[in-house]
This record gives sequence, C-alpha cells and structure tokens, in this order.
Amino acid sequence: MAVSLWRSRTASSALNLFNNTLRCFSSEATNSSPHSTRESMMYSDINSRIGSCMPLSAMRIGTIIHNIELNPGQGGKLVRAAGTSAKILKEPTSAYCLIQLPSGVKKLIDSRCRATVGVVSNPSHGDRKLRKAGHSRWLGRRPVVRGVAMNPVDHPHGGGEGKSKSGGRFGRGSLTPWGKPTKSGYKTGPLKRKR
Repeated sequence: MAVSLWRSRTASSALNLFNNTLRCFSSEATNSSPHSTRESMMYSDINSRIGSCMPLSAMRIGTIIHNIELNPGQGGKLVRAAGTSAKILKEPTSAYCLIQLPSGVKKLIDSRCRATVGVVSNPSHGDRKLRKAGHSRWLGRRPVVRGVAMNPVDHPHGGGEGKSKSGGRFGRGSLTPWGKPTKSGYKTGPLKRKR
C-alpha cells in the first residue's frame, strides 16, 4: 500500500494495489486446511474491509462510511474532510438509503450511489495550532477587517464619528462590501396586503 500526502489535502491518500486479489485468495484457499478456509470466508465479507468502495445498496445498517456520492457515477461529494465519517441508519433495501452526516443531519441518498467504508484519516487535523499570523497567510487566509472600522469609500458600514452603528434603527441594515443585504438578501416574496 502506497500512502501519499498532497499539499492541498488534509488527509493522507492511500493507494491500494490489489491487482490479483481474487487469484491470491483462491490459491490460498486451495493450499490451506478446511478450518482456515472457513475462517478466511468469514472475514472475506467486503463490508468489513476498510477502504472498500461500493454502492450503498451493498452495505449493511450501521456501516461507517465516507466520500459519498450524491448522484450515481458523479464521484464523492459528501464527508471528505479529515477525520469525518457518516453512518447508515436504515437497511438500504429501497431506492433510497438514510444516512447520518457528521453534522447530525439525516439525508436520503440514492442507493446506487457509491461510498467508501471507514473513516477519513488524520482526525487530529483540526487540533493543530497555528504558530503565528504568517502561518495563516501560508494557508491562503487573508485578514478579516470589520466594515465599521473602514472609511465610507471602502465599505457601506464605514465612516461616522466615533464608534457608529451600522444597522437597526441607527441606520441601514447590514450590507456586504458591494452594497447587497447580508442577512437574508433582497425580499422577493409577495408583499403583504395593507389593511
């Protein structure tokens, strides 16, 4: 098994080299005793193999999975961050499978979609401390400056004498640097009837 770590990835990627797995398994079965053959058949269930990728319909209830597709053949979209995993809550016998995501949200996903058994590696990724401000810049994160601390030319919240308020009854609501409403966007629903 070759393990490589990409610079842009948070978890190490494992490349499994199983080209002749079936042939090796059959040759082991012929050369071994009946007891060891029965034991190897018990553990040959693909659901118990961490790193196996298969459709959700082939998995059992309670299986821990990651890298889940949203549409069949689209490629993994959900549960890909370091140390994350999801769980199958209901037996995937119907067209849809109920899955609990790391956030706790339960989601119905097409049973033909594929997923990988196990947990994404490097669970301690979120625990690391950034040593200095420059470390944050190395990761491509720019400084965050509040709009009220800027000048009016730079932000709609900028300007004013002293610490000025920018929302509520003191002025306009919160806006983006480009002048669009922050909280819920523009009102698009039907206007309420005036009584």
